[in-house]
Amino acid sequence: MVSVCLYFHVHQPHRLKNYHVLDIGRSDDYFDDDENQRIMERVTNKCYLPMNNLLLDLINEYPDQFHLSFSISGTALEQMEAYAPKALQSFQDLAATGNVEFVNETYHHSLAYLDSKEEFDRQIGQHRDALESYFNYTPTTFRNTELIFNNELASYVEEKGYNALLGEGADHLLGWREPNHIYETPTTEDLDLFLRNYELSDDIAFRFSNESWKHHPLGAETFAKWIDDINGTGEIINLFMDYETFGEHQWASTGIFDFFKGMVDNIIASNDNDFLTIEQASERYDARGEVDAHHYTSWADARRDLGAWQGNELQRQAHDELYKLEPYIKETGNQDLIEAWRHLTTSDHVYYMYTDGMSDGDVHDHFSPYDSPYKSYMFYMNALNDLARRLGATRSKQPITESPSTLLNNVEEEERIQQ
Repeated sequence: MVSVCLYFHVHQPHRLKNYHVLDIGRSDDYFDDDENQRIMERVTNKCYLPMNNLLLDLINEYPDQFHLSFSISGTALEQMEAYAPKALQSFQDLAATGNVEFVNETYHHSLAYLDSKEEFDRQIGQHRDALESYFNYTPTTFRNTELIFNNELASYVEEKGYNALLGEGADHLLGWREPNHIYETPTTEDLDLFLRNYELSDDIAFRFSNESWKHHPLGAETFAKWIDDINGTGEIINLFMDYETFGEHQWASTGIFDFFKGMVDNIIASNDNDFLTIEQASERYDARGEVDAHHYTSWADARRDLGAWQGNELQRQAHDELYKLEPYIKETGNQDLIEAWRHLTTSDHVYYMYTDGMSDGDVHDHFSPYDSPYKSYMFYMNALNDLARRLGATRSKQPITESPSTLLNNVEEEERIQQ
């Protein structure tokens, strides 16, 4: 018997407008509400509604054997409530079945753990409150943004009372071992670590519609056999992926919905296999080994480290300047300023500033709403500078301690070269 742990991540950021330098001091409207609404409505129609309906049908068909886990960022919940209430209701309908686990994360999908434990605690608390409010659910599993974790974070999460933590089954972390067991870290006592089987997950999330892939077209029976073949060598298969895989990244015309239904049917029909939430798997199975996550690991890019968000000077400066503002922003008690700052903590903003190119760069470009990473950086820094202006940044205790003008000039020159 093998248990499949399906975990889907649902997230939509508050995307920035093309906020130019001449907007500083003239407008504090940083976010592109029209674009955010357009994308939320599109994804709702292509992914959230059809996939949620399919999941509900599967739960009704297999009430004892089909369970799954979601994490839904606070920024996605906000936009559903504002622009797509039917999507929010469909997730609430899934929650009402009792077959769905909701995983705790940072409300704003932020990198706060890296620079501000205070803000990290605040955002996971805010997200926990949102899960209780929207879904009447108290989470016991935690996933940090983009599955970023190391030994220290695992220990920190355990101290917060969580039973399980999600991570990436990176080769450099596992070595010769497979991700098909529960693991622990050397810094924890009872925290179960669930590591993504990235090969099987990416077969669905990235390779499914790739006509040059040797397994294309991938049949549900074939994939179910791959799962069944793990019987005897592993207890769990962690299929973790972005929920937008279904209908948005892999269009309905690829057959992704029929594939998913057939996959579930075939897995359940074979050797009494089943689908468990992370919480259920943690209760059923014991940890089989220890992994030493000395360095940060994530599920992004080939390196599976922090490079997707902190790999170049643009990203590092944007990140650093953002957190320099934190104490000054919070001192004001001005909720509009604080909320704008928190929306800027969303990791997508620095993700769009990635410049390394190659296949990883193609993925970054696909998700970015901007023509180039340099424009993303300029619009972001302009918004940060306007926040600093609103704080009274010219006082003796100036929040932004270094002017980004030199780097901005270099970026503008690079932008001209790119064009």
